[in-house]
Amino acid sequence: MQKFCYSCGAPVDMPDFKGPAENFCKYCTDETGDLKSREVVKVGISQYLKSWQPDLTDDQADIRADHYMNAMPAWAE
Repeated sequence: MQKFCYSCGAPVDMPDFKGPAENFCKYCTDETGDLKSREVVKVGISQYLKSWQPDLTDDQADIRADHYMNAMPAWAE
């Protein structure tokens, strides 16, 4: 069964995303495996959203990233 990052949903069992932490991808953690801040992760997700939805404004991408993150185990409120 495939495993996904608890922070962003990236597949953590694929080499391109595997990092030092078991439940988080390399983009959501620092070199020691500690989860990066919510704001840093949100910037990355916003940039990803804009990469395949180029008509999104920065504000729209940030809002969508926030909503998405609220559904992820690491950020659920």
